[in-house]
Amino acid sequence: MLADGVCGAGTWAALVEAGHRLGDRLLYLRTPYQRGEDVADLQRRLGALGFSAGRVDGILGPDTAAAIGALQENAGLTADGICGPDTVAVLDRIPSGDSHSMQMLLERERLRSRPRLLSAAPIALAGADSLVVATARLLRRRGARVLVLSQREGSDVAAAANEVDTSVLLDVQLADGRSCETFYFETAGFTSSGGKRLAEMLAATLGSLLDVPGAAAGMRLPLLRESRMPAVACHLGPPPDVVEQQAALAEQIAQCLADWIAEPL
Repeated sequence: MLADGVCGAGTWAALVEAGHRLGDRLLYLRTPYQRGEDVADLQRRLGALGFSAGRVDGILGPDTAAAIGALQENAGLTADGICGPDTVAVLDRIPSGDSHSMQMLLERERLRSRPRLLSAAPIALAGADSLVVATARLLRRRGARVLVLSQREGSDVAAAANEVDTSVLLDVQLADGRSCETFYFETAGFTSSGGKRLAEMLAATLGSLLDVPGAAAGMRLPLLRESRMPAVACHLGPPPDVVEQQAALAEQIAQCLADWIAEPL
C-alpha cells in the first residue's frame, strides 16, 4: 500500500483481510466476493497442485471456486465448491510444488496468446485527464483501440476495464513532489510478469524526461489487484513539470505501450 500515514478504508480493509487464516471460515463463491489472506493461501495451494485458481489476489471469484470443486472431485469429496474443514484437510495432506512458478507460468502463457498487433489489443487509460487524453490521441493515430476511463477510484477503474476485456490498463496520477514511480501487482506467491515489465519500461523512460530517478515496485493497490489484465499505476510529479513536459511524456507513454503490446514479456 502507499505510505500516506492515513488509516483509511483501504488500510482498514487490508488489516481485516490479513487476519483471516485458511480454515478459520468457510470459503465459497458469493456476492460480494470473499477476500482475505486465507483466500490467497488457498489460491497458492490450489495452483501448486495444478488447479487453475486464477492469480493469487486474495479474491475468491469463479476461477477459484471452480478449482475448489475440481480438487474436491479428485479427492473423492462432495464437489460443492465450498472450502471447509474436509477440503483444508486434503490440502494439508497433499505435498505441493512451487506455487509461485505455476501461477507465473499460467499468466505468461496467457500473455503469449494475446494479440501482438496494436490494432488488436485494446488499451485502457485512466487518471490525469490532459496527459491521458494526449496519450490516447497518439495511440489512436497508430491504429490502437483506446478506452479512456472516467472512473477515479481504483476498484471502479479496474471494474470498468474488466468489463471490456482490455489487454492492459494504465492509470496515471499526479504526485505533489518530484516523482516517477510505477507500480505493478505483486503479492506473496505471485508477481504480474506483464505488469512488471511495463512498469519498469515506463519508470526508466519517464524518469529521464522528468529528471528524477524512476522506480518500479510491486504493490497490492485495489486497481492492480482487481484488474484481470496486466495493470500499472504511474505517479508523476511535480505537476508543473508534468504539464511542461506533457507532449514528450505522452509520446513516450504511447511508445512504451506500443512496445509492450509487441513484446509483453
